[in-house]
Amino acid sequence: MTDADDSQVPQRRVPQLDWPRLILWLGGFALLGPALWNGFPIVFFDTAGYIKRVLDWDLEPGRSFFYGLFLYVTSGGWFSFWGPILAQAGATLWLIHLLLRAHGIGFRDWPLRQVTGAVAIGLAALTGVSWYVAQVMPDILLPLLVLCFWLLSFRWDDLDWAERLGVAVIGLLALMSHMSSMALAGGLVLTIAAAKGLDRWRGWGLSPRVWPAAVLLVLSVVAMPTLHMALIGKPGFTPGGPVFIFGRLVQDGLAQRYLSDHCPDPTIKLCAFKDNLPATADDFIWHKDSPFVAIGGWDSASPELSRLVGGIVSAYPGAFLSTALVATKDQVLMVQTGDGLDEWQEVTRWIFRAFMADGMHQAFAGAKQQRQKTTQDLFDALNLIHVPVAHLSGLGLILVAVWGFRTGRRDLSALALFVLIALIGNAFINGALSNPHDRYQSRIVWLATLVVGLAALRAVTPPRSGAAG
Repeated sequence: MTDADDSQVPQRRVPQLDWPRLILWLGGFALLGPALWNGFPIVFFDTAGYIKRVLDWDLEPGRSFFYGLFLYVTSGGWFSFWGPILAQAGATLWLIHLLLRAHGIGFRDWPLRQVTGAVAIGLAALTGVSWYVAQVMPDILLPLLVLCFWLLSFRWDDLDWAERLGVAVIGLLALMSHMSSMALAGGLVLTIAAAKGLDRWRGWGLSPRVWPAAVLLVLSVVAMPTLHMALIGKPGFTPGGPVFIFGRLVQDGLAQRYLSDHCPDPTIKLCAFKDNLPATADDFIWHKDSPFVAIGGWDSASPELSRLVGGIVSAYPGAFLSTALVATKDQVLMVQTGDGLDEWQEVTRWIFRAFMADGMHQAFAGAKQQRQKTTQDLFDALNLIHVPVAHLSGLGLILVAVWGFRTGRRDLSALALFVLIALIGNAFINGALSNPHDRYQSRIVWLATLVVGLAALRAVTPPRSGAAG
């Protein structure tokens, strides 16, 4: 065959990979990585409580009825628990994408989808974010609330109306899914209002809007008790707050001090146990033989514990404040991934065994987590990376704030300060008003790594055209 004949042979066209789409999908898979490895979404001891809210159609302390509804709807009526974590992964990826676009963050000439996927892969490798995205728990919604408030208040003009609505829906779900989200939201609304005042005074050009976040917070405060009454017949918020605070006071010794000073008192049932209180808040609240259970538990003891909290604060204000600050400091530093995920999850096992279809239960029981493969050794290895990255990222927020103001990148400086305030606020709410656990801070600290990473990308790559800040 001649060269001329060869030229007539049709050339086989090699298909080109759509790299931006591929990297974006890989980012989504990275966020779901623990569940994919496990063979089933990751569960926690509290997962059972959220499922039972819908099964029982009732309220329970510390377990949001609305996150239970979210699980029911996204699982297709308990058909597949991959639905909830797919929704959580999609929301996380989308908010990261919007944040990148709103701040004009890119890398070389990469399409934004590709950058979004790469950022998600980096976060999954360096932080514990994927263990919360892939978990049947509302924990991932707390950091997403911070991103929602930032986008709606500081980057409103960078979103179209459909995006604003979508961000608001995610934010409202986060607010309705846990009372700590409402508490954090209150602090963030005050932060946005303060930023607006400073912006007017200093002329920084940030132009934050207070009303979107404030409206979402007010809507959740009104909607939760109203919907509880309409759907369940019980008004009010998700119960349990004073009990968690008293548990922290037991752990810090203030409850024992108060009882020693005020007992005997016939109006205080706990006087009978003043010399036998557990050493930790968890043992006081959750142990089946706890004095808390003996005096009536959640149903009967809450009014007494609420009264005792007020008495302790009045009697020892200095000690209450100092122990609260210590608990906040401890919570800031407690960022290990895997808190409680290596435990037996007895109640959650019972829920899947007793109430789910056989196929669902078999898939659940066959997962690595239920076969004790999510070991402390696994998390110790992960935390060799996750813990130092978290601590360095927290310090990095301060550096980003200073760098941003000095270089005129005030949008990133303000974002760093906003996330730093959210981290400290979260530590106070969960450390001082409950008691410190690694899970509480680990679920949100990845935001610091995200912001530091965005600042690094901005430092090496010019802003995309049309981006503000």
